[in-house]
Amino acid sequence: MPQAGRHFFNSESGSLAPILAIALIPMIATLGFSLDYNSAVSTKASMQNALDAATLSITTLPTDTSLADRQVKLQESFAANSGQGTAKLDHFVVAADGTATINASAGFAMPTNFMQIAHIPTVQIGVGSAVVKRPALVEATFKVNKISGYWDKTMTLYGTKFGETLANKLMKISYVHNRYGDPKGYGTASVYTINGSTETLAQKQVCTTTTVTSFYGLPTTTITQTSGNTKYATTCVNTMYPATGAGAVIDVSLMDKLYLEMKIPNPNPGLGLGLGGGYLPTGTKTTLRSDNTATSNRLYIDSVEVGQGKTVDIFTAVPCGQPSVQAWEDGGNTVPAPVSNADFFYTVTGKCAFNKRPSETVLIQ
Repeated sequence: MPQAGRHFFNSESGSLAPILAIALIPMIATLGFSLDYNSAVSTKASMQNALDAATLSITTLPTDTSLADRQVKLQESFAANSGQGTAKLDHFVVAADGTATINASAGFAMPTNFMQIAHIPTVQIGVGSAVVKRPALVEATFKVNKISGYWDKTMTLYGTKFGETLANKLMKISYVHNRYGDPKGYGTASVYTINGSTETLAQKQVCTTTTVTSFYGLPTTTITQTSGNTKYATTCVNTMYPATGAGAVIDVSLMDKLYLEMKIPNPNPGLGLGLGGGYLPTGTKTTLRSDNTATSNRLYIDSVEVGQGKTVDIFTAVPCGQPSVQAWEDGGNTVPAPVSNADFFYTVTGKCAFNKRPSETVLIQ
């Protein structure tokens, strides 16, 4: 043994410094390893958040975006969200029903500080993310069921395209009262698709009212009313354009926002002189919108009145592949009120597919 070593072990001077220095070596190493470990945990959490955000972001790209471009956007978004390392798009498949499944992963060789003492220069960190994106509304078909009332009115569907701010008319349903004088009031409803300045008739419903001496023998579809000793019979005839048409078919695949608007003109042509004058009652709202918290509660969706102070997301109010009966109460009655008080009934059916719209997107990993 070298002389210095023998001197150290034979020392009786009582100094603990050398022993303490040796004892601190594993403690310092352990502390250093702990710091590297905590750094790895923090880096992994940051990478996970960045990858989740990046995976969600590529679900809202245009539907014709190639997988290679989605990979580029995934990496760009991952880096923009402070993700370290490389992100990879492992799986992007759209099923026949429009459901998209996306899997992505990211890896990073994190440099160590203290673990290099043990010849561990880097620690490999890996994270994964999986997303399921439900089909989104891409088409809506509107068809009038029955419209009544003394007031002429028009409902219009407006849409704003992705990346734009101007709302465009997509569809309208206009109603003109026949002014026959029966208690409920019926008339003619016309449904149009709108493309720019071009309006195309898709459906016309003409309701004709007469007085009868008896309701006996009338067709079962006849609407009957009584006022005093007067009996009214109303028959409605639907004509579709073309004859095999389902209604006004509206492509909404490029739309970022949708809303419905009901307009009631004042003075109102439906209120002829023989029916008490042409002006609406004082305080009547002449514009009702589904995206306005002050008026959206005049809309009914499947017989349920929209709650006070809420707005309606048309993309979720129109179901995929099944009809929804909706209605407006135009202002002649106070709300809340039963759906039977509504006077503007129509059916809307949605078609859904894979779309850049966020829709219902769920992180499953």
